Amino acid sequence: MVRAYNFNAGPAALPEEVLLKAQKEFLDFEGSHMSVMELSHRSKEYSRVHDRASALLRELMEIPEDYEVLFLQGGASLQFSMVPMNLLDKNLGASYILTGSWSEKALKEAKKVGPVEVAASTKESGYHAIPALADIQWKQETSYVHLTSNNTIYGTQWKEFPQTGHIPLITDMSSDILSKKIDVSRFGLIYAGAQKNLGPSGVTVVIIRKDLIKHDDSLPTMLSYDTHVNSRSLYNTPPTFAIYLLSLVLEWTKDHGGVSQIEKLNKEKSALIYNAIDESSGFYTGHADRDSRSDMNITFTLPSSELTKQFLQEAANEGFIGLSGHRSVGGCRASIYNAVPLEHCLTLAEFMKNFQKTNS
Repeated sequence: MVRAYNFNAGPAALPEEVLLKAQKEFLDFEGSHMSVMELSHRSKEYSRVHDRASALLRELMEIPEDYEVLFLQGGASLQFSMVPMNLLDKNLGASYILTGSWSEKALKEAKKVGPVEVAASTKESGYHAIPALADIQWKQETSYVHLTSNNTIYGTQWKEFPQTGHIPLITDMSSDILSKKIDVSRFGLIYAGAQKNLGPSGVTVVIIRKDLIKHDDSLPTMLSYDTHVNSRSLYNTPPTFAIYLLSLVLEWTKDHGGVSQIEKLNKEKSALIYNAIDESSGFYTGHADRDSRSDMNITFTLPSSELTKQFLQEAANEGFIGLSGHRSVGGCRASIYNAVPLEHCLTLAEFMKNFQKTNS
């Protein structure tokens, strides 16, 4: 079977090996004579899946013992509300760094909970870059500092995170979690929708330092981190099949050398496409400043809207999927998450070069 060159921004490509294993086990998981989707979330068979997913994530990300790993629902969008509801002290407020649409949405939801400030923003310059660390200013005492580590729409990514000291750093890593090594101990809380690097849509990972988890009877039960910690993310029926696929993706990541090897491969993949842009003599123009370029989402424009439409149509004819830029910025975007093969990035780079030669 011919597989598409899948450059979708999310839900995104999954490893073919994972899909084949899931297909093999689809009707009979580990001799249960049932699909994973049919298992009780209280069963011993599913408990092994759940625990395996948590253990693998801890191993791959080297998550310290003083952190909890949660599997929740509602996507990163629900975390925009859960984070301030659980962590924002109204006497202190919270600080948000704006680098794109998703950080703006997080800020909007936090404002509904308590006072917030913008610690830095690159909105006025069109979100072409990540703020310089020296330009980020937050109050000496604030509940937390929030940022989005990778910006899918604009194609920018943090290369170095701010040092926040005793103030918790809260980070939306939906689009670059597990793509490179990070020091988890630098963060108070990390959250990520799974549908980029971790698995299918439907499950959201939250990694939270234990001292930030507090019981608060004023919170709706389902919106309290304490509820999900105490129930091992099993307070209600979890997205069992999504967590099963997440565990398979984590196994695949481990089998392919872990995060260090994945990071190396991701840099090779992005270099192929960025080189096609940089060597095009202006035919392709990248949106992001070079020192802020994302290794996950490569955004670029062509000389005219007519050429952009032609590029996208010819690309689709060749089997490339998901290359249209986000509707808010236009142009083109290639999302090259962990599961996108190096060969697909090489094929795209060659297509870009050939299209330029034909249309320059």
